[in-house]
Amino acid sequence: MERADRHAAPKMAGAVLHSAARYDLQVWLLTLGREWVFREKLLRLAHLAPDDSVLDVGCGTGALAIAAKRHVGPKGTVCGIDASPEMLARANKKAKKAGVDVVFKHAYAQALPFPDAQFDAVLSTLMLHHLPRKAREQCVREMRRVLKPGGRVLAVDFAAAGREQPGLLARFHHHGHIDLDAITPLLGEVGFTVVESGAVGFRDLQFALAASDRPRDHAIADSETNQ
Repeated sequence: MERADRHAAPKMAGAVLHSAARYDLQVWLLTLGREWVFREKLLRLAHLAPDDSVLDVGCGTGALAIAAKRHVGPKGTVCGIDASPEMLARANKKAKKAGVDVVFKHAYAQALPFPDAQFDAVLSTLMLHHLPRKAREQCVREMRRVLKPGGRVLAVDFAAAGREQPGLLARFHHHGHIDLDAITPLLGEVGFTVVESGAVGFRDLQFALAASDRPRDHAIADSETNQ
């Protein structure tokens, strides 16, 4: 199991994962070696478009951010932040090997080191459950702050509790567990409009796609009208 350090940064509460190689191995095992299929599914849910600017919050070892860069093309930009230096070191190695330009920064989700209205899309995959309630609120407010008008956030986390046995993936991410049903209302509290939600189609994961406002000239509007 990956090691979680809850005390490394007392002012920025939350679990910090340090075993980067072990984390990648776990992902490979959980996806039966088809991690790329899972990543592509998530990026389709985010409705990324060429030239988009994208932020991956809690980017881990960078696989999703690297895949996102391929979606947005040479004129698009992708940044990833994580609280773990070990994860970021592995992410930079992956990006260099893949020959893609992704900027990885050491930062906390509760204090994103970016100006207001910089990104078209923010991704949060299996990250929010690592944060306690107050830190989650700070993180979601920060995600909204750095989004452009009409920007969207894709939050992916576990399905609602209530089943007798949690899924295998949830067991690997046992610390700080929270289901998506607790995250969706939080998105609304800070000013997002949830336009799409449901099962990811992978184990017990669900997603919520939310917009900072409701523009009619963006791809997300199409998703909204199709509900």
